[in-house]
Amino acid sequence: MKKITLVVILCLSSISIFAQQNDKEYSLMKNEVKINMSNLIAFKFLDVGYEKILNEESTIGVNVLFNLDKNSDSSDFDEYRTFSITPYYRHFFSNKYAAGFFVEVFTMLHSGEEELDTLYTDFPPYESFTNSEKYTDFAVGVSAGAKFVSKRGFVAEIYLGIGRDLLNNHDFEVVGRGGVAIGYRF
Repeated sequence: MKKITLVVILCLSSISIFAQQNDKEYSLMKNEVKINMSNLIAFKFLDVGYEKILNEESTIGVNVLFNLDKNSDSSDFDEYRTFSITPYYRHFFSNKYAAGFFVEVFTMLHSGEEELDTLYTDFPPYESFTNSEKYTDFAVGVSAGAKFVSKRGFVAEIYLGIGRDLLNNHDFEVVGRGGVAIGYRF
């Protein structure tokens, strides 16, 4: 009976040591780099991000967005934005290590060019002139989403959020945040 008890204890302790080693190795992966593919495809925005894992439930990060299409017209969805920097804090609600469903709080410093008026000439050749103005504004908002991480560190996430501009430097009062991002955790 003592031998069986000893064998069971040794087996359980080796399993728990192995599990701790895997958790420890996994928890050493504290950094992520990502690119928002939906912004790149839909809007021609290069939106890259870095995220630092604080613990199993929370992370901080920053995204930087550049508009690659210098000839954007007034039918574009995302308010003529040319640049933004978006720091954020995320809290995860799952049993997985910094993965699963999350809610984030973000701030966004963004700038762009806003179309104000279109003027038309009263004589041939009837040309139109667009009056535009550059702006910079600061927004605060909230997002929700989900992050999936493979055993080898591949990251995929989907999120959607909304924020309010605080400086009112242009006609738009609301900013959007969201997309489908892929990246790597290391």
